[in-house]
Amino acid sequence: TTKIPFRLNQNQALLTFEDEEVAQRLIKMGKHTVNLDNKIADVSVKPFTLDMGIKFELHVTMSGKKINVSEVPDLSIPEDWVRDKLELNFYKSEQGGGGEVENVSYDKQSRTAVITFLRPGAANGFVSCTKYPFFVNGRCYRLSVSPDINVHLEKFQLYCGISKKTILLKGIQEVEDDEESVQDMIEIHFQKPSNGGGEIENIKYVSKGVTWVCFEE
Repeated sequence: TTKIPFRLNQNQALLTFEDEEVAQRLIKMGKHTVNLDNKIADVSVKPFTLDMGIKFELHVTMSGKKINVSEVPDLSIPEDWVRDKLELNFYKSEQGGGGEVENVSYDKQSRTAVITFLRPGAANGFVSCTKYPFFVNGRCYRLSVSPDINVHLEKFQLYCGISKKTILLKGIQEVEDDEESVQDMIEIHFQKPSNGGGEIENIKYVSKGVTWVCFEE
């Protein structure tokens, strides 16, 4: 789930209640008179809605039979010979993987190849091997080796981030007290059942500038 930041502007507050009925009740009331350091402040309560977000599942599958090879040297020999030498090289693997090769797909232009082994799990020995020796005509080259990975998305969907337990307070007047003290006074007011409130799970108040708030599902 993508986290969507919400811009909380100056003299605004976000309150998340334990009970969504409290939040919905306060929104219906609309206006509230809050005592801030012996100053009466009329604040408005607005419903809280995030922008559109995205949810998806990312599935990664690593093949146990295939490996990708790159940086194959540009040799002055026919392509069939290069394929044969790649097959022989990985058939003789001494690094815990390899074995009988089922197929070698080689692309001379990109200097890459895909080695498919006959035995499932034969490619697993190359997972931690990034460079692999390749012997041709008495010379040793270093091939870049990586596992063959299939990545695909599932359950891709858009969602609208609406928190039914959260309210947005606007129009909070500036007072001489520090930000934390004002936040405490707001919390005390909206925790009282006599003011239509209830237990507060989280609160964030901004007196100056802006801040970004992220919600967890």
